[in-house]
Amino acid sequence: MELADFLGLIHPAIAIIFVFPIIGNVVNFAWQTRQRRLQTLANGKSKIPPVVGADHRKFGELLTSAVVGVTLLGLGYAIGKNIVKHQLWSTAPLKVLFIVLIFSATIKCLILLYQARQRLWRGIFASLTGAGLVIIGCQDGVYRLTNEWYWSHYYIGITAALLMIFSVSIVQDIYQDKSQRWRIVHTILNCIAILLFIGQGLTGTRDLLAIPLSWQEPYIYQCDFAQKTCLTPNPQISK
Repeated sequence: MELADFLGLIHPAIAIIFVFPIIGNVVNFAWQTRQRRLQTLANGKSKIPPVVGADHRKFGELLTSAVVGVTLLGLGYAIGKNIVKHQLWSTAPLKVLFIVLIFSATIKCLILLYQARQRLWRGIFASLTGAGLVIIGCQDGVYRLTNEWYWSHYYIGITAALLMIFSVSIVQDIYQDKSQRWRIVHTILNCIAILLFIGQGLTGTRDLLAIPLSWQEPYIYQCDFAQKTCLTPNPQISK
């Protein structure tokens, strides 16, 4: 395994070691928060401590940062590998500069999203963060599997990241909305996100098998993926 292949393992390793445990904590706190609210409405009190709501929000923001971060890491690896392979810093330096600026702007907009309090600015920074992810994902080198978008690690991951960004942007509305409309929207979208994260585990494992090692690429990419056939190597003539 070459260095480029080893670097490709950092994205799934961080997802498994850090992101998925955070998902478990967020779901646990979400369930406790809901149970406390229902028990309080029914009996006027609950044995579940009030701190679970604050912990749910804290871990939810941490999860959003982790999901966006691991998404940028995965995209950055694929794009960086393509830049090195085609030496774009010499043939297309403006494109490389543009990619670097979009990465920086996306991270900055996510930070500003956490700091924003007014609905307008939360909407702006959430939109810019999501747009940054989409623009980065459209760059060359990203393994998108567009012909099977419904089973694509890239498309499922981008959708999950966008849902996380949207969830952060509506937190203030959840607390201020007496009709509970935003809370219901938040719950539904995050239930969908959980299913997407499960899909990420499945498709990520599949892609680790589908994407060849660096030294295998020249031969593997000559295969006909539609017909599932590869060139037959010339038999060695024994002396």
